[in-house]
Amino acid sequence: MIFNPLSLPGAFTIDVQPFQDARGFFTRTFCENEFSQQGLITHFVQANHSGTKGKGVIRGMHYQSPPHGEVKLVKCVQGAVFDVIIDVRAESPTFLQWYGIELTVENKRMMYVPVGFAHGFQSLSEYSEITYMVSNFYNRESEGGIRYDDPKVKINWPLPVTLVSDKDMGIPLINEKFKGIIL
Repeated sequence: MIFNPLSLPGAFTIDVQPFQDARGFFTRTFCENEFSQQGLITHFVQANHSGTKGKGVIRGMHYQSPPHGEVKLVKCVQGAVFDVIIDVRAESPTFLQWYGIELTVENKRMMYVPVGFAHGFQSLSEYSEITYMVSNFYNRESEGGIRYDDPKVKINWPLPVTLVSDKDMGIPLINEKFKGIIL
């Protein structure tokens, strides 16, 4: 695996190195030793699988506040998505900055989302699926979000937005009261 540190401290993209032959390919998507050598979380408690119908559909931007913050390891297993993270750590020099990258079934790239980041994605294909491992159990009281179109963040989505859930549309815009999360 090739770990690519991002401009947002603690976040990485991970490129796998598939072995290919006449049968297809084989690759590792997680190795405790390699993740440990990078100083990354290696304990995951849950694996999730999400399917999205429709090009341009957005899911997110979600995070869990302490003490229920979570690391996510995200991989696209069908179609393509534009995967986005936002630094919501109040004390971070990159507070409210975002990063986005295409995760596709072809490029097999993964996104390592550290604690203190909101995460979401836009489907770039008519149907897409992602899987992601998380390091902490979901806690409804710790759930938070940044609206996908918040003018303080200014995410540049690659496609026109076709659908956002009522829940995600209900996330209030950031105002002077949003101070981020303290880790």
